[in-house]
Order: sequence, then C-alpha cells, then structure tokens
Amino acid sequence: MVESIFDLPVEKQIFYAVLGFSWTVYLWEAYLSSRQRRIYRSTTHVPQELGKIMDSETFEKSRLYQLDKSNFSFWSGLYSETEGTLILLLGGIPFLWGVAGSVTTRFGFGSEYEITQSLVFLTLATLFSALTGLPWSLYNTFVIEEKHGFNQQTLGFFLKDAVKKFVVTQCILLPVTSLLLYIIKIGGDYFFIYAWLFTLAVSLVLVTIYADYIAPLFDKFTPLPEGELKTDIETMAKSISFPLTKVYVVEGSKRSSHSNAYFYGFFKNKRIVLFDTLLEDYSPLNKSGEPQPEQPESDDTSSEAKAKPKNKKQGCNNPEILAVLGHELGHWKLGHTVKNIVISQMNSFLCFSLFAVLIGRKELFVAFGFDDSQPTLIGLMIIFQFIFSPYNELLSFCLTVLSRRFEFQADAFARGMGKASELYSALIKLNKDNLGFPVADWLFSMWHYSHPPLLERLRALGNVKQD
Repeated sequence: MVESIFDLPVEKQIFYAVLGFSWTVYLWEAYLSSRQRRIYRSTTHVPQELGKIMDSETFEKSRLYQLDKSNFSFWSGLYSETEGTLILLLGGIPFLWGVAGSVTTRFGFGSEYEITQSLVFLTLATLFSALTGLPWSLYNTFVIEEKHGFNQQTLGFFLKDAVKKFVVTQCILLPVTSLLLYIIKIGGDYFFIYAWLFTLAVSLVLVTIYADYIAPLFDKFTPLPEGELKTDIETMAKSISFPLTKVYVVEGSKRSSHSNAYFYGFFKNKRIVLFDTLLEDYSPLNKSGEPQPEQPESDDTSSEAKAKPKNKKQGCNNPEILAVLGHELGHWKLGHTVKNIVISQMNSFLCFSLFAVLIGRKELFVAFGFDDSQPTLIGLMIIFQFIFSPYNELLSFCLTVLSRRFEFQADAFARGMGKASELYSALIKLNKDNLGFPVADWLFSMWHYSHPPLLERLRALGNVKQD
C-alpha cells in the first residue's frame, strides 16, 4: 500500500498526504475528546478536594453542560471533516473557481481579471461556509446553550446578527484580499516582504479600530458610570503606569450569560472593556424581576433579547473585578501582549517566505485540480491551509503551552498586588457562572487548554481561606 502510494505522481502524493494528515488530526482530536467524555460520564460526584469550592448542584450542571458540548463537538467535527474531504475528492475548489469565472465573464471581465475572479470566489466560498455552518450554530445556540440557561437571543436577533456579521466580514475581507493579491502580483522578487508588512499593518489597524468601530455594530458599549469601581480601576491602572483612557461596559447579556473582560489599544491609548454579565451590580440577569431602564435601541435589545430569571446571583463584586483586572493588566505589564504579537508576526513572515518558495511549484496546483492555471488566491489557500497544516498543528500546541505559562504569570502578578484572595474567589465564581467543569483528562487539557484548569490556578494562588 505504502509502496503503491510512492509510485503515484508527485501531485497525487501531495493530495493524499494532505487528506491523510487531515484525518490523522481529526482522529487524534476525536480520541482526546473521547477521553474527556469518559471523565464527564464517570465523575458524577464532587471530588473531595473540590468540596469547599463547588456544590453538588453546580457540579452536576457543569458536568451535563460540558458533556452536551462535547457530544455536539464530535458530530459537528465529523461533519466538517467529511465535508472537507468530499470537497477535495469531488473537485469542489476548482469547480467553485470555475463558477466565479463564469460570473465575472457575464459582467464582461475576462480571465485576465484574476483578482476580480478571486473576490467572487472568496464571496461564494464564505457564503457556502456560512450556510453549511448555520444549522450547527442554530443547534448550539437554541438547543445546547438554551437548555443550560446561557442563550439570551431570539431567532430573529440571531439571524439578523448572522447577516450583519457576514456583511461586515465581506466589507473587510474583500478589500484586504484584493490589495494583498495586488501586492503579490506587482511585488517582484521581494513580494513576500511587502505582503508581510501589509498584513502587519492591517492587523494593527483592525486591533486599533475593532472595539471602537466594529464591535459596537453588534453590541452596545457604554462608559462605566462614575463611582467607586471606576475610581478603583483608575487607581490600580495608575499604580502600574497602565495608560488607561476609558472603561466601557458591553451589553453582552442580550446575547449570552457568559462573561469576559479585556483591554485593547496601543501606546498611550489603552481601554478596558467589561461584560455586564461580569459585574454583579450591573448584570441585567440579576435584575430580571426589576423594571428595566428604557434603552434607546429598544428594537434591537428589548424586543430581541430575553430576560431569563436566574436562581443565583451572577458576576463578581467590586474587589473581585479588580482582581480579575489585576490579572489582565498583568498580561500587559509582563509583556505578554507584545510577545504574542512578535511571535505572530515572526510566524507570518516565515509563512510568507515559504510561500514565495512554493508558489511556483505547478504540482501543488495540479494536486488540487488546477491543471491549466495557478491563481494566486488558490496558491495562498493550498499552501497556508493544506501544505502548512502539520506546522500549524505544532505551532498551535506550542502556543497553547505558552498561553498556560502566561496565565500562571498573570495570576502571580495579581497575587503580588495583594489580590490573591479576591482572585481566588473570582475564579470560583466565574467557573460556576460559566459552568466550567473542574476535572480534566491530563492529555486533553495538555493539548487543548490555553488556560490552566481551575484547581491548578487555585493551588498556585496558595491556601487562601474563603468565607
């Protein structure tokens, strides 16, 4: 069998190698998930070491939630892998490229307008992906998330949000792609340097404008009101020379009851964003029985977001929020953000350099059904998505390991600020609010968890007595 494969033409060897590696990764992921599902099924009682931080009711809820998510992930992953395999085997990529060519020809653009054809191809490909992924997204939101009390959306809100995401994505993706292809076309021998610099500039611009201009298209951002919490946040930021300019609260509760916090911005223009579901005193989910203040965007929020009563109060109190932000600011102070950007850009430069070496290899195109043409966009897809897939898997694992290390360091930074006790209780609350399951298979967590398991983080924080 192996000898017969090596007797095949090189383009066939490339094709079957890509297909074989894709299924190898899928089977590896399926094996890891099966190990974790065994943990979910067998660990039905709170382990003794967790007895003081998690009650049996929350433990059972989190177990069932994670089991449902894992089962869903198995079936959606199997579908995705099967769909991708059929696309490759049946020549879906060259077929869609041909459809894009027919569309551009009808509008008077010939084969010499490769960039125009590439944009049509990209639009059709992303539309296909959105449509085939929609049923899975609907099931995840309105069955799994709904069942476990997280979904706050109506069907109308969900569909309008999906259309809006698709349109915004196209408005960014198509101009960026057309410019990238143009740079590659005219860049000469050093096009890979110009292409890398262009993608660097685009990524920096997107990071800068995302929270100010893109995210508000989907969620409502309001400044954190004046008060004790805002004053304490500003004082803490000033104590470590964090150049904070604004603090926002995002209305995440109209979409989901999951919680989060992050900061963004460059140089002297840093901003902090808190999800309203993170704030005990602000979360609408804690006020379902109270009259809600009138919202200016009533059509988007009041009529389309659900108010679901919760049995337990959600979110963190002010000292715990400060501890969570102490952790996040630790990432900045310790240079984790800059390190991640440097790693990302080094990887991007390496990939573009290798792309420059491989783009002229006709057998790569022939392997995927392009016998008579070598479109640049298709070359990018083949090389970055298929040829680099082993490297991408290895890099992803290394970044996961690095991320866990950064998380421990950020926790230690918050502890050094005197917030160990508050962070300890905040981690427990957030784990409960998000129904995180605190028991993990060692191999599954090693491969997948970008954040250390709860118990490991609590142990690292030390023996902090809780009320």
